[in-house]
Amino acid sequence: MLRQQDVGHRVVVRRIVGVTGDRTLFTDALGELVDLTETDLTLATAKGTVRVPLREVHRAKRVPPARRAVASQVIALELAADEAWPAPIRARLGGWILRAADNWTGRANSALAVGDPDRTLEEAIDAVVRWYTERGQQPLINTPMPLAAPVNAALEERGWTSRPLTLVQTTHLARLLEAPARPGLPPVDLADTASDDWYAMVAEHKGALPGTALRILNGVPERVFAQVRDTDGSLLAVARGAVTGPDRWLGVSLLQTAPAARRRGLGAHVVRALAQWASQRGSAHAYLQVEERNAGAVALYNRLGFSTHHTYLTREAPQA
Repeated sequence: MLRQQDVGHRVVVRRIVGVTGDRTLFTDALGELVDLTETDLTLATAKGTVRVPLREVHRAKRVPPARRAVASQVIALELAADEAWPAPIRARLGGWILRAADNWTGRANSALAVGDPDRTLEEAIDAVVRWYTERGQQPLINTPMPLAAPVNAALEERGWTSRPLTLVQTTHLARLLEAPARPGLPPVDLADTASDDWYAMVAEHKGALPGTALRILNGVPERVFAQVRDTDGSLLAVARGAVTGPDRWLGVSLLQTAPAARRRGLGAHVVRALAQWASQRGSAHAYLQVEERNAGAVALYNRLGFSTHHTYLTREAPQA
């Protein structure tokens, strides 16, 4: 059976799927073990994320790694994503980045565990706990996988829990630009600053936007706010784009569509407009971060050509 030391590694799981007569039926799943709890295990496979109850596991073992994003690629993308979502309070712990932003979003209020923290792993975790506790915040650590597999294992031993699995997905801008646009859609307006109702639509999903949130959203030199309006002026869809990092990544975030305007192709319409904007600024690739459990969004991004580059878990310290 698999153990916490196997998290972040490639494994094969034989799963019991039924019984026919006196014969047990099995299916196999191959992928990266991204989470292991007392009741379930979660695999990131080529066909998507698979969660398997442990009671259905007949056999499981670690297998040799497949070709995947190397550590330097994961680090580079994570740093570009951090630059696109700049927490106003920051500190360094060796290669790790400590971030705080009045508890607005996990991304801006967690330690990013990439690189060497310049101390033992246990000392690094203790330092993270002290830094956040001093600020009255629950300690959080963002653990990109498989890069941070040792960190995940250590946190598991200390009783840290996991927030929902997040997929970091990427695609070529050319693929977004080649996709045919649905006819008859209103134009996408792009602006350097967001309108009040743009913020209001985002707040419906993210909660009230404190001043810190506005600093994050406007804190990137190359950013753009996209919106689509109906003929009566009401907002139909919004999103934010940012170009960051030496590789000029386009980060797509806060893509939302008004409930009454869904299933009209507006999400793809907005992403295509952001891709056009970014390509004019030297970008060749796009990324986004989406919770694995958000099936509708994951399906949309799959249709647009996004695939999972790597995953991460946001780990939360036990309550004191």
